[in-house]
Amino acid sequence: MTSTQQLPSVEDVRTALKDVYDPEIKKPITDLGMVKDVVVGEDGLVTVGIYLTVAGCPLKATLTKDTTDAVSKLAGVREVKVELDVMNDEQRTELRKSLRGDSKDPVIPFAQPGSLTRVYCVASGKGGVGKSSITVNLAAAMAQRGLSVGVVDADIYGHSIPRMLGTNEKPTKVDTMIMPPQSHGVKVISIGMFTPGNAPVVWRGPMLHRALQQFLADVFWGDLDILLLDLPPGTGDIAISVAQLIPNAEILVVTTPQQAAAEVAERAGAIALQTHQRIAGVIENMSWLEQPDGSRLEIFGSGGGQAVADSLTKSVGSKVPLLGQVPLDPRLREQGDSGTPIVLADPDAPASKVLLDAANKLSVRARGLAGMMLNVTPAGR
Repeated sequence: MTSTQQLPSVEDVRTALKDVYDPEIKKPITDLGMVKDVVVGEDGLVTVGIYLTVAGCPLKATLTKDTTDAVSKLAGVREVKVELDVMNDEQRTELRKSLRGDSKDPVIPFAQPGSLTRVYCVASGKGGVGKSSITVNLAAAMAQRGLSVGVVDADIYGHSIPRMLGTNEKPTKVDTMIMPPQSHGVKVISIGMFTPGNAPVVWRGPMLHRALQQFLADVFWGDLDILLLDLPPGTGDIAISVAQLIPNAEILVVTTPQQAAAEVAERAGAIALQTHQRIAGVIENMSWLEQPDGSRLEIFGSGGGQAVADSLTKSVGSKVPLLGQVPLDPRLREQGDSGTPIVLADPDAPASKVLLDAANKLSVRARGLAGMMLNVTPAGR
């Protein structure tokens, strides 16, 4: 039997629990009011009561393991027993207030003046250019760099992001707050998580706007470095709503080398002239097919991506770079279907190298001063 002198105190245990983070919220459970009680037995058995936010918490096994591991490190602990309970409505409300404040109206954190989250809207003029594939690979590459990344599947009618990121989990609701699932280190939300099976979404403008607003305001994203929005093709309701809800969002245009596709993509990028948004750059997809002898077969022609970048540069009056040309690779499609982006499955593949480089350029771009408080005082005061 462990002697009394060797036993940790309740305070010691609570201190150790500061290193246990909620897997979804990414904050210590001690700060979130999730520690119900701590009992230290004379025989070295430490019992820790933990409140789950909801009864069906998908990550309760992770929380149990992390708690056990943290407390087991204390001297004198023979065994750790974790007892799970569930927060009541009042506790969930307090948790939501501690995370999101007490505002009754939904607030979009990325639209606030002090937000440092870089928001990229991945747009295309037409469907079938691989916009969603580009989105998930950029997100996975950025998360692999250690950045906190989120993806909004704003292509309400053609949602495909959950499959491409390999998740079929449902969001968790805490009071009026929605906790997004995570996959490959990326937080993701999609209308497909709220519809049964493969049911179609038959909505018109106002409902689309409200859905996007909920994805941005009601979902608890935490402190994101980068948020990617996979927009539907064209310049319709969603593109207009994004400009209204997140005016500081930047547009990332995806096209193919084909001139007809490039002309349509150019129109998608040119919407920035009307919405006063910045264009982050252009990515050309399906640029060529590498042949066994090392030559390139340009199935869809050539020059479309550069043509879009040059035309948009002329239109907006500032440099719009061509961030990369992604070659055709069957593995890009195969990995999307299997739920593991190619940048993770095969980082040395030619397509992966281009996507990783593009993600790096978008990740390290200097942040502007718009909306940021500057520590300056007017002269003469």
